[in-house]
Amino acid sequence: MKQVSIPKGTRDFSPETVRKRNYIINTIRSTFELYGFEPLETPAMENIETLTGKYGDEGDKLMFKVLNNGELFESAQKATNNKELINAVSEKALRYDLTIPFARYVAMNRGTLSFPFKRYQIQPVWRADRPQKGRFREFYQCDADVVGSNSLLNEVELLNIYTDVFKKLGVEVELRINNRKILAGLADWIGASERLTDLTISIDKLDKIGLDGVKTELEKNNFTENQIQKIESFLKIEGTTAEKINLLKSIFESVEIAQKGIAELEEVLQKSSIINLQSSIVIDTTLARGLNYYTGIIIEVKAKNVQMGSIGGGGRYDDLTGIFGFPNMSGVGISFGLDRIYEVMEELKLFPTEMKNATQVLFINFGAEAESFSYSLLQKVRQQNISAELYPSSEKIKKQMEYANKKQIPLVILIGEDEMKSGKFGVKNMQSGEQKICTEAELLALIKG
Repeated sequence: MKQVSIPKGTRDFSPETVRKRNYIINTIRSTFELYGFEPLETPAMENIETLTGKYGDEGDKLMFKVLNNGELFESAQKATNNKELINAVSEKALRYDLTIPFARYVAMNRGTLSFPFKRYQIQPVWRADRPQKGRFREFYQCDADVVGSNSLLNEVELLNIYTDVFKKLGVEVELRINNRKILAGLADWIGASERLTDLTISIDKLDKIGLDGVKTELEKNNFTENQIQKIESFLKIEGTTAEKINLLKSIFESVEIAQKGIAELEEVLQKSSIINLQSSIVIDTTLARGLNYYTGIIIEVKAKNVQMGSIGGGGRYDDLTGIFGFPNMSGVGISFGLDRIYEVMEELKLFPTEMKNATQVLFINFGAEAESFSYSLLQKVRQQNISAELYPSSEKIKKQMEYANKKQIPLVILIGEDEMKSGKFGVKNMQSGEQKICTEAELLALIKG
């Protein structure tokens, strides 16, 4: 028999896993709505020109392209290189993230939206990345963005959302922040202002390849020894928040764009102190966020007490909608890495010990007459908003009980011929093994409790 499989980097989710994932999603969703964000969904596929060029060369390489319908061979023959080949056979791609589709949506619907526009979006995205722990080719992002406002209060609100969500989930985190203006200042300081993208992509790999790896990559990208030394000194900045700020001010004393970035960091820290959020925030000069569209504050969330990459991140992007013909619209957003959060909570055993099962009550089936009687009572249970089911056929009692055990159904109701006559029904607690006899009113009260 042929062995079936699924594509690498994708997963099936069991009912138990889906319940746990929904626990995380519902926590995130309710917090987004608590802060005034509205739900939005966009298509899984976008026109390829909507996505390409927005994530850097590496992002374009990791994008899943969708083949056009119809005859492709003739179009492919005319191509003289890979880029022309892709353009000839593919006009669409699976979305790489949720931010660019959101910017496209805002540009297309500018006449009907009220600004600032606050939206959240919880949907899957796809990247042709190398599968590894915490990294998949199909995964969910849970995003919240604000467009149409330059206020840094939005950054503070988003940092506060992170704090609230992870407190509810029981995950201890560190909120790391930096500013792309400071990184732009670094590029200017070393005399490579036109090479900011190359610089940030290399720095963004620090966690994966270490400082020596970053230096090797910078060398391969033709940064000079003097430039690499300056970059290394920047990446090694340590100390308290105040000490880091003072060092940055000293290094970039004559670099205007970096001074603007430092001032923005100070403002976010000052506003955060009002709500006692500042203690969770760490200035991290090594934080780069490799995506091209970030222009201001950048954020990354790390879980404490576990070896895992970032479990959330985001930042400020100015004029992202301008690429879709709607200029001068600043925005800022964050994303939760659902899959990594799940793995962290599994490793630290943070899910509630009693995750609610879909079915709370099972009626045993004793045959046609009892089935009809039980079904009537089953509907009364459901009317109390209690999930319940009737076993669909009159199998052996042992088999029906095994079904309840495997599904971890807490209560089993037994209504046979004698129970129908007496109006008193058997109830078994599958966790404790305790059994009792109840009238209909007592049964409904017991189930509701």
